[in-house]
Amino acid sequence: MRSPIRKVVVIVALIGILAGIAAFGVWAWTSVQSGKSREALFAEVQPVKLGNCQFERLGDANDGGYLACANLLGPEQSAYSYGINGNDAWGCQVAGRLNIPVHQYDCFNTDRPACSGGTLVFHEECVGPSRQTEEGRIFDTVRGQIASNGDTGKRLIMKMDVEGAEWPSLLSASDEDLKQISQLTVEFHDVHEARFVETIRRLKRVFHIANVHYNNWVCDPAAAPFPSLAFEVLFVNKDLGVVDPAGQAVAPNPLDAPNNPTLPDCQGAR
Repeated sequence: MRSPIRKVVVIVALIGILAGIAAFGVWAWTSVQSGKSREALFAEVQPVKLGNCQFERLGDANDGGYLACANLLGPEQSAYSYGINGNDAWGCQVAGRLNIPVHQYDCFNTDRPACSGGTLVFHEECVGPSRQTEEGRIFDTVRGQIASNGDTGKRLIMKMDVEGAEWPSLLSASDEDLKQISQLTVEFHDVHEARFVETIRRLKRVFHIANVHYNNWVCDPAAAPFPSLAFEVLFVNKDLGVVDPAGQAVAPNPLDAPNNPTLPDCQGAR
């Protein structure tokens, strides 16, 4: 007769084995779903060629610099720069060039960047999907911040680099909010969640994707088909941008530059 202790040991071992098999199954299923989500997202963020866009780089030479359709700039009455971290070369250039106020938002680093020849209005707030206060930091929606600045109905240009908050913030924005924006530059962070596809599709109802650049600070082969875990997208309002149906977007764009010039780039093939 087997001892009761031995029976218990065998049962515990079997439970452990079954738990391990179940955990592996969950991991494998999650990995497959994540891969499918990345593939769907990658397909959605492919740029189109705009026949009337003359690209120009605004902001820094590396990290903090973004492409815009320079010849389509001009109708904007106000600008929004989200996530500046104490430095806003993009906002300074836009303020001076277009002679419009640039509303800067950051609730984590509240250092106010200085620049000459432009009007900068700093807000100790962050952007989010709802109006709330977290750990003493104020968050508000794109709509709420536009309204509080008296910019409802005005033509806007916007840049957003907010370490992941861009996904829910832009998904919560209405078509009415988005249609005010002539050009929208966003750095998106992370590529794994299925809800990200919904955000991009939402934006593509209003905008064309004119350029995509991958951030070489976070190159990661495990993110395939993305070469990086972060990527910058230039959205151009469909009221302005005209798609060239016979053309193909140049990728990578020669005006793009590595975010970190000391690291290898990883633009990959599209």
